[in-house]
Amino acid sequence: MMAEDRLERVRTLIDSVRAEGRTALTAPEGKVIADAYGIAVPGEELAKDADEALAFADRFGGPVVMKIVSPDILHKTDAGGVIVGVQGADDVRAAYDRIIANARAYDADARIDGVQVQELLPKGQEVIVGAVTDPTFGKVVAFGLGGVLVEVLKDVTFRLAPVDEAESLSMLDSIRAAEVLRGVRGGAAVDREAIAEQIRRVSQLVADFPEIAEVDLNPVIATPDGAVAADIRVILSESEPEPRRTFTREQILTSMRRLMQPSSVAVIGASNEQGKIGNSVMRNLVDGGFSGEIHPVNPKADDILGRKAYKSVTDVPGEVDVAVFAIPAKFVAAALEEVGRKKIPNAVLIPSGFAETGEHELQAEIVAIAERYGIRLLGPNIYGYYSTWQDLCATFCTPYDVKGGVALTSQSGGIGMAILGFARSTKTGVSAIVGLGNKSDVDEDDLLTWFGEDPHTECIAMHLEDLKDGRAFVAAARATVPKKPVVVLKAGRTAAGAKAAGSHTGALAGDDAVYDDILRQAGVIRAPGLNDMLEYARALPVLPAPKGDNIVIITGAGGSGVLLSDAVSDNGLSLMEIPPDLDEAFRRFIPPFGAAGNPVDITGGEPPSTYEATIRLGLQDPRIHSLVLGYWHTIVTPPMVFAELTARVVAEFRARGIEKPVVASLAGDVEVEEACQYLFERGVVAYPYTTEKPVAVLGAKYRWARAAGLL
Repeated sequence: MMAEDRLERVRTLIDSVRAEGRTALTAPEGKVIADAYGIAVPGEELAKDADEALAFADRFGGPVVMKIVSPDILHKTDAGGVIVGVQGADDVRAAYDRIIANARAYDADARIDGVQVQELLPKGQEVIVGAVTDPTFGKVVAFGLGGVLVEVLKDVTFRLAPVDEAESLSMLDSIRAAEVLRGVRGGAAVDREAIAEQIRRVSQLVADFPEIAEVDLNPVIATPDGAVAADIRVILSESEPEPRRTFTREQILTSMRRLMQPSSVAVIGASNEQGKIGNSVMRNLVDGGFSGEIHPVNPKADDILGRKAYKSVTDVPGEVDVAVFAIPAKFVAAALEEVGRKKIPNAVLIPSGFAETGEHELQAEIVAIAERYGIRLLGPNIYGYYSTWQDLCATFCTPYDVKGGVALTSQSGGIGMAILGFARSTKTGVSAIVGLGNKSDVDEDDLLTWFGEDPHTECIAMHLEDLKDGRAFVAAARATVPKKPVVVLKAGRTAAGAKAAGSHTGALAGDDAVYDDILRQAGVIRAPGLNDMLEYARALPVLPAPKGDNIVIITGAGGSGVLLSDAVSDNGLSLMEIPPDLDEAFRRFIPPFGAAGNPVDITGGEPPSTYEATIRLGLQDPRIHSLVLGYWHTIVTPPMVFAELTARVVAEFRARGIEKPVVASLAGDVEVEEACQYLFERGVVAYPYTTEKPVAVLGAKYRWARAAGLL
């Protein structure tokens, strides 16, 4: 069927269903859509009486399935409206009468169109193919084990619709029971391409018709010879989503440039009184060394911190790039009107008391004002933001001025302070720390677009509770990931967590399974916890990208070698199978009671020369792509001796153009903490007292390298 004919046929059907005030399509109507989109379904006919049912059953020439057809009965099985394996004239007539009677008993007022007589499909693997409208990501296609298993195991994976052939095939490998499809215990493998084609066609259907809210093909019977949907269910949406204000990439970059690299900042609510937010923001801007103009705005002051104060922001001379608000929520709207008249492009709204406290109308009012004047809003309900390369600290929190390559954002003020403390204690240099709060306007995709182009930013880490526009975020991530890693901590994994997130800053947490799959589809590294996010952000810029999958563990303790091996497996990485010549080369440097293979166990009593020789071998052999080092504190090789020799050897090879990721786990007395810091500062990601963390960081680097197309 030509694309135009297909679209017209489905459009006519949907319009007629809506004209009747219905949202659920009947099975015959579903078949019309299936036929239009080439979705494989069994032969079927609609019988209006028992005689027709018998004629259709005879035509199919074998056992049939009989189902009630009613626009008012969505769950046919619950109504006793499905009978499977009907054969013979008497059974067909009896089944027809019983289905009609069951339907009448289930809902006496239900409209009944008849009984569907359908070919009985051969036995096979039951899977589900479907699509839903996710509040965050829009049209999402789903695949998993079907029948009752989909409800019991919830082994389902999701992708943004539409998907291409490669993406639909990847879904088959993304469920936990993927091996079932390949054939187990002598069973034949299913036709993977046929299943993938069903997925692709369903995804295209919902992409073509946004008014389709849900599609279910359940079960799809998959066999070695194909995949056929035994049942199709289509639900239309009851209303259209509210359109969201959108911006072009150039518009985003223009506004974010003025926000993150301003020449002039006005502080509305600036104060001379210590303890007030307006005083803290002014002090941070002045004391932080911001070289641009700082204009305090306060109708009751002439001078604030030695700078001329203005009664209104409209009185400030010249252009202003950013207006920072440090006034109570009830005064924000009137002041924002003045910001609009002044043509200031960015407003940073520190005050709380908006949607997060139930004041949705107040937040809607400031959003409407901003839209009217073309102002981008950061916040409200935030701690402010830091742009360290501009010496800009526009917050009421402690200052931070260590410049570096990590950009950090948080939806929560408390998490923002955790970020600040972590950066300080680990001496992590940052390019920016930004609070997002209620995200009335500026959100993660705006900042991701900016940080992706920012030459000062090497890695982006984002704590979020929701995404306002999941598709815009995915688009921004896909544009950024090939250039630099993006790490996300998505709060609200559990039902309780999602509820808490919803009440914290006006967020509505999406379904975590959908988030998990689609963030992975976008190439984002998802961190399991706050410390993981921060450590990934700190460590990923330190490690060079791996050039292959072969990982070798060199350890001074057999126990840590076992734990490091477990961590490698847990993070989806691969230990190299050591070839005989390399095994022999390692054995030349380790004692007879040590162990080559992988891990390479040099034992704990070895001198520094053994560590150095084996690390050198690991770096110089081109078949090895990454090294995991396990150090055990001994007097023979003290921690700083190990750290200095490791850093020296790694630096020597990097100077020769040989760069491989090297991570280390140090076990020992407190001296190992200093040794880890020393290594970290010299390009070796090292942690004390843990075998899991260094390998988790290495795993994150590998996930980024694959997403960026480097592996």
